[in-house]
Amino acid sequence: MLFWVLWGIDVIVAAIFIYFFVIGLIDGSVSSFNLGLWLVILTALAALLLGSYTLRARGKDLIASVLLAILAVPGVLAAILSLIVIISPPNWN
Repeated sequence: MLFWVLWGIDVIVAAIFIYFFVIGLIDGSVSSFNLGLWLVILTALAALLLGSYTLRARGKDLIASVLLAILAVPGVLAAILSLIVIISPPNWN
């Protein structure tokens, strides 16, 4: 159960990265200058998701969950911070 929760969080984080990549392609902010960085990020996300799924399929659930937690924990913390900022708008001055 923990594996699927972490995997779902990682899929959401990867979808957010893909969304910003596509929007960047459309508006031109993703150019040949930073396309390599984007491809490294997207490849790492795909390797993380596929690698953890493969590890789970081979019976190594703990290692797969630890691998997924590398991205899931900061993703959840960023989501909590975003919700706090949205719910209680800070005074920025």
